[in-house]
Order: sequence, then C-alpha cells, then structure tokens
Amino acid sequence: MCCCAIASMPPPEKVTSDTPLRLEIAAVIAFPDGSMTAAGLRREGARGRLVIERIAGKDFTTLANIERMRELCQLHPKELDFGSAGNAETRKAGLRTPPSTSSETENIQRAQAVARAIVMELKESSKPTSTGSTPQRREKVRVIPLISPSRMS
Repeated sequence: MCCCAIASMPPPEKVTSDTPLRLEIAAVIAFPDGSMTAAGLRREGARGRLVIERIAGKDFTTLANIERMRELCQLHPKELDFGSAGNAETRKAGLRTPPSTSSETENIQRAQAVARAIVMELKESSKPTSTGSTPQRREKVRVIPLISPSRMS
C-alpha cells in the first residue's frame, strides 16, 4: 500500500455492486489475491475500460464498473483466417490441416498465370515517357583550364 492514508475497509454487508469505493478498497475487494492495485485500476481507467469517478480529488469506482472492465478485458479466441495458425499451434490443438486438393492447386496456378500475364502485358505497354524531354548526350568538349593571376608572375 502507499504511504497516504486510505479509507477503512467497509463491512461486506454495506457494499453493493453500485457502492462507490476508493480504488484501493475496490482493488482489494474485487481482487482479493492482491493481483490488482489502485494503480492498475487507474491504468485501466486511462485506457477507457474502467469508469472512474473523481469526487473531491479522490478516485472512486464500483464493483459493477470493475465487472464491466473485466468483460472488456476478456480475451476471445479469434476466428482463424486462412493460414493464420502456425504449425506449433495446430499440433498443440491436435488439429491437422487437410492437404490441399488438386483442384485447389489448379485454381492457384491458374490465378498465378493470369497475374503473370497481366504483369507482362503492363510491362510491354508502358514505354519510357521521358525520352522526348530528356536532352540528348552532348558532344564532348575540350576544357581549357584557366591559369590564376597569382601563378603568372
């Protein structure tokens, strides 16, 4: 706990889900193992996941607000996109990726061939555009070095 005085622990029968509690007290009640502190609750408030009320310069929240924060903080397994599960994850889950069928392979190869054809067509049709405006190479001219006046004497 911090060096500043905190409010005393209210009797459990007086605490409801909507009772305003100082963050230190709310952390002790909602997380009795001590895994969450007032500072942690403030961080969640700054992230927008916990409603904190500031009254007379003191921060309060309710157990209902903490419950909503916990819902917002829940990690939900994402639906897997194609190829997003790595081999280790697949093996750990006991899943096996079915081998691709020959029709899938053919479709992929066809799509790649079409893409290559489009790229080649675009390369051939795009002629250099700056040749007309670019000056032609100039004929080499002999440069005569100048002699400085100080060397003439």
